[in-house]
Amino acid sequence: MPATTPRSQPDACSLLDADHRKVKKMFKDYEELTKSKAASASQKKRDLAEQICTELTVHAQIEEEIFYPALREAIKETDLLDEAEVEHASAKDLIAQIKEATDVDDKFDAKVTVLGEYIDHHVKEERGDIFTKARAARKLDLVGMRDQLQTRKEELMAELSGATV
Repeated sequence: MPATTPRSQPDACSLLDADHRKVKKMFKDYEELTKSKAASASQKKRDLAEQICTELTVHAQIEEEIFYPALREAIKETDLLDEAEVEHASAKDLIAQIKEATDVDDKFDAKVTVLGEYIDHHVKEERGDIFTKARAARKLDLVGMRDQLQTRKEELMAELSGATV
């Protein structure tokens, strides 16, 4: 009976991509809220924007702490990782602006929209280039890394949810 290949199991890239899909749906939900004239839409937009910011903050942190350093050790071309980290910095700046915003107005909507556009670009590069290189790197245990990423993600989510109570 053939051994299970790493590709047939969910790996670190699968976990990170699941995050991508979840946040993409949240951005679509936000876009729908921008069309609403309901009085409750403003609070719903703030709540959803906060949730998006939390998800992205945790996602970026687990990539920066675990995924990117391991990938840097395993591949020769690290310029994509440099770009990804610069993209993270831009996203973090927008996240800070969204979190600090006092009004949910057109500028707030614009910031959330631009953040979504940044993330779309970032996701395309990760899926098309970074994940491909990661899966081709023989030195990486992406299945084992998935568990490490998941554990760290749960820790960070617990910390952030505890901080807002």
